[in-house]
Amino acid sequence: MGWVSAGDYEVALEAGKVVCRNGKGRRLKSVPATLKDDPAVVGLRQLTEWLDRHERRCLSDVEQWMVRSLPVPTAVLARVWPDPAWQAALRDVVVTGEDGGVAGFLRDVDPERGLGLVDLDGDTVRITPDIVHVPHPVLLEDLDELREFAVELEVRQNVEQLFREVWHRPAGLAPDTTSVDTYAGGVFKELRFLHGRVTQLGYRSRGGYAVCPVVEDGAGVEARIWIGEHDGYDAYDTETGPLGWSDASGRALTAAEVGAVAWSEGMRMAAALYAGRDVADEERAA
Repeated sequence: MGWVSAGDYEVALEAGKVVCRNGKGRRLKSVPATLKDDPAVVGLRQLTEWLDRHERRCLSDVEQWMVRSLPVPTAVLARVWPDPAWQAALRDVVVTGEDGGVAGFLRDVDPERGLGLVDLDGDTVRITPDIVHVPHPVLLEDLDELREFAVELEVRQNVEQLFREVWHRPAGLAPDTTSVDTYAGGVFKELRFLHGRVTQLGYRSRGGYAVCPVVEDGAGVEARIWIGEHDGYDAYDTETGPLGWSDASGRALTAAEVGAVAWSEGMRMAAALYAGRDVADEERAA
C-alpha cells in the first residue's frame, strides 16, 4: 500500500509493520515516538491487528472445513481466493472431489476455469466440480505416500492437514469400550496450569472437562477429558482423566460408534494435554 502523511513524515504498512520515512524520503529505523498517537499511525496499527485476526480466522475456518468434513462449493473458493489471507490458508491443501477420490493439491481458483491443481502425477490440471472437500488426513488411505509426494513438491501447507498427527482406533479394542486411558494420569501441580493449557491449545473447557467438538457424517460428536473443575482452589493439583466421546444428547458413545475423525481428534487433544504434564515429578518418582 502507499505512503500516508503523518505530520512531517509519511508512514506505510510493510510486511505487517508500520514503517516511516522523513520528508526527504529517507527510511527511518523506527517510527518516531512523537507519532505514536498520530491518527495515521494509529489507523495503520489497528489495520495490522485486524489483518492478523483475519488471517487467523481464515486458517481456523479452513481447519473447521477439514475437521467437520464440510463440502465446500467451488463458487465460495472462487469468491475468497483473491484475498491473500484466504489464499495463504487454502494454497496446497489436498482436496477431494464429489466421489471422495484425491484430486490434488490446490494451487489456483478461477471463476471461469475452475480449480487449478497439481495432481498425483505431478501435472498441473484444471477441474470444475460444483463442490470439493478438504479431507481430514485420517480419511486419506495413501497418507504416507501423499506426505512423501508433498515433500518432493516442496509443499508448504499453512493449514495443518497432511502432517497433522493422526490416531486410528486399535483393531483389538472391545467394541463396547466407552473410554480410553492412554493419556490419563498426567499430573499438573496446579489446576490452573492444566486449564491454561486447554485454552492455549485452542480447546474449550466445560463442567470440568476439556472438550473437542467434531461433526462427522453430519452428526455432532464431542471428545471429552476430565481436567478438574474450578471451585476456588486452583492451586490444588490435578491430572488428566480418561478420554471419552458423547453424542449431541450427551450419551456416551462406544468405541464402535466413534468415527475415524472424532477418534483421531480426541486422541490428538488427549496427547497434547498430556504432553504438558509435570515430567519432573515423574522423574523423581522413578
